[in-house]
Amino acid sequence: MDGAEMAVEIESALGGRWRSLRGRNGREWLWRRDTPRRAYVRPGDAFVDAGGLEECLPTIAGVPDHGDAWSRPWTESDGGWMSVEGQEFRLARRIVTGRLVTAEYRLEADPGWRFIWAGHALVDLAEGAVVDLPRGNHIWVNAPGSSTPTVWPDYHDRDLSVLGPDDGSALMIIVPWVDSATVRDGDDALTLSVAVEGQPYGISVWRNLGGFPEQAPYRNIGIEPMVGYCPTLSLAGPEEAAVVPPSGVVEWTLTIDG
Repeated sequence: MDGAEMAVEIESALGGRWRSLRGRNGREWLWRRDTPRRAYVRPGDAFVDAGGLEECLPTIAGVPDHGDAWSRPWTESDGGWMSVEGQEFRLARRIVTGRLVTAEYRLEADPGWRFIWAGHALVDLAEGAVVDLPRGNHIWVNAPGSSTPTVWPDYHDRDLSVLGPDDGSALMIIVPWVDSATVRDGDDALTLSVAVEGQPYGISVWRNLGGFPEQAPYRNIGIEPMVGYCPTLSLAGPEEAAVVPPSGVVEWTLTIDG
């Protein structure tokens, strides 16, 4: 596939959502779900899980649900930039495509403002696909009513790296201080990486094998590079959330190779 390029489609009116991410071989990597309610959300609404890659800021869990950026329309400007403004922040993003996808981010807020950002990418993977993260790295596994420290990929005699058949589980796995994750599905691989200076970072894995939502569960897998690494901002410790420095600006980059 020499000379092939990746491609991205964005819905600026719908939270700057990435609706499509195509690899160099033409594979569509993003899982999507038809849900008309996604087109009508307003700031403060409960999250509508339509798939794609959603921008979560300043939290994932908690209030507002999945943050305050995904539910607002984004404005396009010169140079390929688009931006969104909340009550306490302005977030700008520019995506450049080629053999890689590179997304540059610039957050402006008052010094001392705490936040969590996640590129909430829901990935379309077959049964038997593998999530590749550093083995033996300390992780937290969050299930309904519990939070368990362990090391990747071990959890209650289960190998979290292998995405097996639906078993009714839904786990949010936090991998602190790791900047990259790869999913392998047959001969295809997708790597998502985050780069930021002076801030905590990590990867979260949403491993939903038919365990969510409770009333009508389905299967989806999230690979989420993060700035900060606690899914709920209100519960984040001093080293777990990002903090805006005296300059009032935080910049980071998301790189995708597939």
